[in-house]
Amino acid sequence: MKNIFLTFLLTLVTMISSYAQKENLSSEELLRVAYISQYDNTAREYFVYLPKGYSNNPNKKWPILMFLHGNGERGNGTDELDYVMIHGPLYEAWVQKRDLPFIMIVPQLHMFDMEKLGIDYINGRSTDWIPKRLKNGVPERPQPEISQENFTGTIANDSIPSREFILKYGWNNVQEDLMSMINKTLADYNTDKNRIYLSGLSFGGYGTWYTASKNPNVFAAINPVVGYAYPELMKPIADAKIPIWNISGGKDTSVPAQYFYTGINKLKELGYHNIRLTVHEDTGHVETWRRVYGGQDIYDWLLNQSK
Repeated sequence: MKNIFLTFLLTLVTMISSYAQKENLSSEELLRVAYISQYDNTAREYFVYLPKGYSNNPNKKWPILMFLHGNGERGNGTDELDYVMIHGPLYEAWVQKRDLPFIMIVPQLHMFDMEKLGIDYINGRSTDWIPKRLKNGVPERPQPEISQENFTGTIANDSIPSREFILKYGWNNVQEDLMSMINKTLADYNTDKNRIYLSGLSFGGYGTWYTASKNPNVFAAINPVVGYAYPELMKPIADAKIPIWNISGGKDTSVPAQYFYTGINKLKELGYHNIRLTVHEDTGHVETWRRVYGGQDIYDWLLNQSK
């Protein structure tokens, strides 16, 4: 009886100690890091997010998650930088206060004169769209944009649209900046160089494919969301054996799922098979990434990947 009581007491002490440690974890931090863009020599900033508990254990090596936003969140990298918080993992961690155990690097893509094209969601955007982190609690999530279209299934189509527009306005133009951000983060923070992950949505989904293709030995895994896999980018990714989880929406009319198979099939032709392709048949463009980043699956999957 005495041994049972001692065992119970030790278990209780351990539970209380564990709870106290969790309660005393350092708060998450959102930092703005200044840099000079190698693309146009302008002074800009990007976000670095430090997760809850980062300051408690200086010996812990944290994974890095770089996130590349979509077309509507681009800007001057200074007073417009907050637009990158509208969607993605930074929104989840900073605004919704989810405990996501990554050091996040979240840059903003240059405008590249896209404001001259008359795109409503760029020219008509407002700072009211930027979600605010509340002192207490979290803001209500946006209502889902549910597509009313009937399900038709996704039939593969190898006539993938030209990437000329994406190349003109895309993340491919700032590769030196992105790699400099990663290298600075590795140097300045407690990081695990074997667990550097890359995820992006829409324009950033393509940017994820492109960046991994041009820097294949950097990343432990990639997660392009609603972004085409162009076959000409696939060989360096296959050679480096980068784990992939590519996600599309079955009702996405902006980046239709029918074109996602081309690049994935190219990887298979190259003999590489560590690939997931998930099609959310019931979601359109925006709602696909809101579901993906608002869930838990991709974060758990990324954390299980290491070089």
